[in-house]
Formats: sequence, C-alpha cells, structure tokens
Amino acid sequence: MQFSGRLVQNEHIAISEEVESARESLSSYERTTDDGIMDDSTSILLEGDSRSTRITNADDSALNTDSSDTDSSEDADVNGASPASDGREYDESDVLTKPEISPTLKNGTLSPVQNTEDFSTWQRIIRLDAVRANCEWIPYSYSQATVSATRACRSAEAVGLKDYDHLEPYRIFHAARLVAILEAYALYDPEIGYCQGMSDLLSPIIAIITEDHEAFWCFVGFMRKARHNFRLDEVGIRRQLKIVSRIIKFKDSHLYRHLQKLQADDCFFVYRMVVVLFRRELTFEQTMCLWEVMWADQAAVKIGIGKSAWSRIRQRAPPTNDLLLYAIAASVLQRRKLIIERYNSMDEILRECTSMAGQLDVWKLLDDAHDLVVTLHNKIESSL
Repeated sequence: MQFSGRLVQNEHIAISEEVESARESLSSYERTTDDGIMDDSTSILLEGDSRSTRITNADDSALNTDSSDTDSSEDADVNGASPASDGREYDESDVLTKPEISPTLKNGTLSPVQNTEDFSTWQRIIRLDAVRANCEWIPYSYSQATVSATRACRSAEAVGLKDYDHLEPYRIFHAARLVAILEAYALYDPEIGYCQGMSDLLSPIIAIITEDHEAFWCFVGFMRKARHNFRLDEVGIRRQLKIVSRIIKFKDSHLYRHLQKLQADDCFFVYRMVVVLFRRELTFEQTMCLWEVMWADQAAVKIGIGKSAWSRIRQRAPPTNDLLLYAIAASVLQRRKLIIERYNSMDEILRECTSMAGQLDVWKLLDDAHDLVVTLHNKIESSL
C-alpha cells in the first residue's frame, strides 16, 4: 500500500483520533444503556431488531448513514472469487469513524425521506472512496488494466461518477465498478448501507471477477461474515477485540501487563485491522493469501472438519472462524520486545501498527497464527 510522504507522517494522528472516537462512542453507548435513558427505539437496538445509523467521515464532514445492529451468522460464499486488493490513497478524512444513535429512528424504522437522504449520503462517500483506490491490482487484471479511455468514461458516466479527469482510464473504470456494486449493495442491504472500509473489501473481488453481477453476489456472500464489522452497537467489533486481547494475555502475560499499564489492553490499536480484515496492512498478493486461508478455515468449520478425534489428530491446527484474529494477535506479538522496551503510550503503539503496512511476511504471520491456534484455541473458546 502506498501513501504520500506527508500522509505517512500524519496518519498515526488520524488513527489515534479514530481510536479515541471509538472508545468515546462505546463508552457513551454503554452509559446510555446503564442509565436507562433510552427511548423505545434505542431499546430495540439493544435487542437487535431495528435500524440505526452510522457516521462516516468525508471531506471533514460528519455524514449520517444507516447501519444495522442485526447480524448474520451465515458463512461467506465467495466461490470463484480470489481476493486481491485495491490499496488506497488516503487523506486525513479517510478515517474509519464510529457510529452514533440517530434521533430519526422511530419504531425501529426510517421514513422514506430519511432513506432517500441516507442513500444520497452513501453515494457521495462511495464516490470519494472509489476515486481514491490505487492501481495495485493492475498485474492481476490485464483486461481491466488495458481498458480503453472511451469505455472507462462511458462506465463513469453510467454511474454518475465525476471529478475523475486526473485518473488514468483503468482507474476510472475500476472506480466506476466500485460505485456501481457498492450502490447496489447499499440498496440490497439498507440496514448496513455503506460505510468506509467496505470498498477495501470489494476491490479485490472486482479485480478478479470481470462481470459486475457475479462480483456483486460474491460481495454479498463476503459481507455475510463481514457485515458485523459495521454494526451500530459495535458488538461484533468488541467481541473480536476481546479475543485478540485474550490471545495476547494467555500467550504473553508480560506484554499484556505492559498494555494494561498503558491502558491499551482493550487492543483498540488493532481496530482498523479487524474492520477491513488486514487489508490496509498487507500488499495485494498477501491479502489474497490471507483471505484464501481464512475462507478455507471458515468453510472447514461449516462442514464440520475437525470435530472428530481422527481429524484433530491429523490436523496441525484445528480450523477456526477466528483465524484473522489470531493473525492480528501474532502481528502484535512479533513486536513484543519493541512494544515493551520502547513504547510508553497508546500513540506509539498505534504508530507501530501503522508502520506494519507493507512490512509483514504473510507466511510467517500465518505460521505464527496457526501456532497460537494449536496452543490457545480451546482456552480462548472456553473463556468467551
């Protein structure tokens, strides 16, 4: 992933603000719950039966969008889709920000006017994210990389994409495809709509799959597992951060005590890794490798591999739905000495996590993750 020099220097500041925003949002949400000062619609949110909104940042403005606090336990059906990734060109506004409860909720639904306004908001954000996608995917998609200027502009006009004159034809075409599919998904799943980070998950799929309708349904399958990352109540994110924290605690008590001392034992410094499935820390090819292994584990769990005693004997590590989290914990543990000896604040750990981009060995990461699964899987499962 490539960044401009200025943004490399400043990105840790934006991520630090993101983490503080995350914590404040969760604390506010929990205080509201504890104090019992919620209206009926907010009570419904906690029960998982209503719609809610998310805030995502674009052009330094807070834009309200719909989100879901319902979750799907279905596994991702992305057969035929080999992931690659877009990489991004970021500015300070490209920060994954936190959800808030919307005052427009009434009886768990939104008015048609509000739905229209939300879709307009999603459209603006989708376009901002789409035109910032970089060209890291080019070596993996020759047909799209050699698209003509005429076809690229026609695709952009078809989805109403503007402000793309500075882009090459292949980037215009890629952006237009992102817009078309992400808008379709926002209509397909209006409870989630669109949130920043979703384009990171889609871009690998459209780099490999050339037909939009096929890419759309693969993305729908992918989001069955990933959509909980974009829920209003943050239940999915908090569960995953809790697992990362426990993996570190059980594996390395010294490192965990240091994180406690810095008030970082909640592991919010890996928030971005969780939300976009390590996409922004790994190269295009590394992302393909990690996601393929992750999906294979999830498929194995779904069909029951690893449940029998014979299967457990033959397997080095049992399949798990949480391989990504073990990989994230492994990336932190690989830097344990640096964190313990040199870092004395949350900001410094955030900066280190940001610097991982492009510096990770995905195969070493997977080896370490599988070692953690072997030694800690049963203990983690029983502690949840």
